[in-house]
Amino acid sequence: MFGLIGHLTNLEHARSVAQDLGYDAFAAEGLDFWCSAPPQTIDNITVTSITGQTIEGRYVESCFLPEMLAARRIKAATRKIINAMAHAQKIGLDITALGGFSSIIFENFNLNQIKRIRNITLDFQRFTTGNTHTAYIICRQVEQASQKLGIELSKATVAVVGATGDIGSAVCRWLNTRTDVSELLLVARDRARLQALQDELGRGKVMALEEALPQADIVVWVASLPQGLQIDAKTLKQPCLLIDGGYPKNLDNQVDRPESVYVLKGGIVEHSLDIDWRIMKIVNMDVPARQMFACFAESMLLEFEKWHTNFSWGRNQISVEKMELIGDVSIKHGFKPLLSFVRG
Repeated sequence: MFGLIGHLTNLEHARSVAQDLGYDAFAAEGLDFWCSAPPQTIDNITVTSITGQTIEGRYVESCFLPEMLAARRIKAATRKIINAMAHAQKIGLDITALGGFSSIIFENFNLNQIKRIRNITLDFQRFTTGNTHTAYIICRQVEQASQKLGIELSKATVAVVGATGDIGSAVCRWLNTRTDVSELLLVARDRARLQALQDELGRGKVMALEEALPQADIVVWVASLPQGLQIDAKTLKQPCLLIDGGYPKNLDNQVDRPESVYVLKGGIVEHSLDIDWRIMKIVNMDVPARQMFACFAESMLLEFEKWHTNFSWGRNQISVEKMELIGDVSIKHGFKPLLSFVRG
């Protein structure tokens, strides 16, 4: 059985969802309550592959909220993720994906040093970040959406914002070896990591964001959006493709864009068959019976294949070969990249 560990986008969203699900006590409370609330199994899931195979899963709500990081309640945030993982293991899930901030918090705060939660010894082989499948899907979105818009990769400049992150570095590796993209622009905050990535790739220009955006035909955004950022669409190329690979998906709100600037929700997949679940309606997917985050789909794929292992784990460990492997399995079971643009 597979699992998904997720969280809601903010306190207001959490209160609304709690009320809809019948958790009235949760709906009436503020951030202090959510800091102490335990993880909850709130959805049972049934997924059928186009091969005919059917699997069962569970969605575990971690009760983490991004406001906990803003309010510097780091201990509460890290406790949320570890407790959700212990809960997933306790209820017998064989492979569980860490969605949204869950994997970021796990990596950034070295939670792999915590081996035991109360009476449970965590088995990290049961968990995956899902980042390999996410990176693969974003790369396929670059390839397929650019073709749809008439942007030739062999003549295109692609800026990767968040290039040194786990997903961003994997996207750079794929674009460097599996496409004929003309120019790569590498954007991130850590100059030393950027230099190391440039050395690894043997190409790419290290640039500040404000330099890169006007030069890019395609922008792959896989970093947190800086608070208060507004992108002047007049400075962008037209046409320009913006792929929002962050969470939550809010890049569209930062651009007052003309029709020739296209925004695509990055790292989202569509399944060929309806899925029996409620959770994607709760997180406001456009087609909740079929669309999901690619990281969540990775745990389904691992369950379909009985690969009960941490397929995606650690920082900057994603190889192009592993992306191709999970990509082949993704196609086999009926998943495909989302290619519908966000409406202006």
